[in-house]
Order: sequence, then structure tokens, then C-alpha cells
Amino acid sequence: MKVLWNKNIVDREQVRIEMEDRGYQFGDGIYEVIRAYNGTYFGLDEHIDRLFKSADKIELMIPYERKELKEVVTALLDINHIHTGDLYLQITRGISSPRNHLFPEAGVEPIVTGSLTVAARDTEKMKKGIAVSVEKDERWLKCDIKSTSLLGNVLAKHEAYKKNAEEAVLHRDGIVTECSSANLAVIKEGTVYTHPDGNLILAGITKLMWLQCAKEIGLPVREEAFTLEELYAADEIFCSSTTKEIMPIVKVDDQAVGDGVPGTWTKKLQQQYVAMIEKACVSVK
Repeated sequence: MKVLWNKNIVDREQVRIEMEDRGYQFGDGIYEVIRAYNGTYFGLDEHIDRLFKSADKIELMIPYERKELKEVVTALLDINHIHTGDLYLQITRGISSPRNHLFPEAGVEPIVTGSLTVAARDTEKMKKGIAVSVEKDERWLKCDIKSTSLLGNVLAKHEAYKKNAEEAVLHRDGIVTECSSANLAVIKEGTVYTHPDGNLILAGITKLMWLQCAKEIGLPVREEAFTLEELYAADEIFCSSTTKEIMPIVKVDDQAVGDGVPGTWTKKLQQQYVAMIEKACVSVK
């Protein structure tokens, strides 16, 4: 498998990450996960734009122009002959020694890595839905930055795993924010509600896409925070991410959502989202 390492596409075995890299020492870096269908990235422009926004928020200089970065990750996809899979793209602040919390002096080059994984769509879960557990949102207050510092997310998902749940739904003092690795939405009486973008959640690219899908199918949307009580009382619930797409949630803790099966509006959103992908990437399998 070929990977991206700084400015070159090389064999994975050639990559060497220095232990003084600030990504390893501090989680001082950012990342994106970009999905490919039929050998074409979906939402590439939007993902690259978000990557640069994250970089600006932590004063990290990406050693690529947008157009150049899109070209090199597309070349990586072509070289590896990936049909359906995920690109993990990471940029850290670089190698700085001795270890110091302060940003390094000028001249330290950021480290860029990119790798592809073959991954089929999880259509079975998309059809049946998943169970989630409710956990406290104990992450930091800059969740809008797609940072590699994901320990809070990892701990929340681990708690969900221990309860035989697929995802953790997070809340701050009873106000629902998002999932540990996905955005979240509820549907009540024919209207979808989702937390507004800001520092408490990640502005999801898939969320951006399904908002457009909702408009196209005539589903009203209100981007406003909702409570745990409103979560439990929802007619339908779904989460969304690059890899999950639009994933129905059919059980919260020990309580079924609606009839315990994916709801009508959620299925319509799924169909419209697939249509959007197919328009951009020819076909979805």
C-alpha cells in the first residue's frame, strides 16, 4: 500500500515517525477522514476546507495549497486502486526537541501523512439501526477543531462499548451535543432537530450533506439544542458521519426509539443521501 508522507507518495514501510513529533507528544495536530466511492472522493472540497479551518484555529501552517493537496490525495487514491474506502489524512506541528509545551520556533516543518483503507459500506447496520448509550460530554470546549487529541471521545465510546452499545450520545448538563464520533439528530412530529454548529460540536461534512437532503425531501430542520428528555421522546433518531453515513438509532440505553426500527424519515434521508453520492461518484455499492 502506498501512503502520503509529507510531499511524497511512498511505500508504507518507508515511513518513520520521530518520537519527538508533537502529534505523538501532545496530540498537537489535526486530521480528516474522507470517503471514496467508485474510486472518487465524496465531499473532497468540503473536507479540505474544514482541514484548513482547523489548521487556522490552532495556528498550524499546512505545507500545501488547497488545490495541490487535493491533487496529491487523489493521486494516492488512483495509485492504490481503491474503489470504496477511507482516506485518513493527518497533519501535526512537526518534530521539536527538547519537549516543550510552547509552539516551536519558526522553521519546524509540519508532518503530513495520509493512508487509505479499503472499507465496504455497512449496509446491514444502516438497514437495521444501532443501539447507543447516553454519556456525559467531558471533552474540551473546542470540539469544532478536528484535533487528533481524541481521548475524551475514546473514553466515551469505550463506556458505550461496555454497555453493548455502538455509540455514545453525549450531553452537557442535560443538553445533548453529539455522539463520540458522529453528529446527532432527532425527529419529532415531522421536524428534525440537531445541535447548531459552534465550539461544542464538530461541524460535520455529512451533516452538511444531509441538511441539503432534508431540504430536497421536504423535511423541516431546526438547528437548535435539545434535552435528554426530548431525546428519549423522539420519534426517530439518527447519527451521521463520513463512515456511518446516515445511521438510524433504534435504542437509547434500554429504551426503544419509536417502534424500535428505523423510521420513515430516516430511511428517506438515507435514500436521498445515496442519490447525492451517486450523482457525484457514479455508483454506490
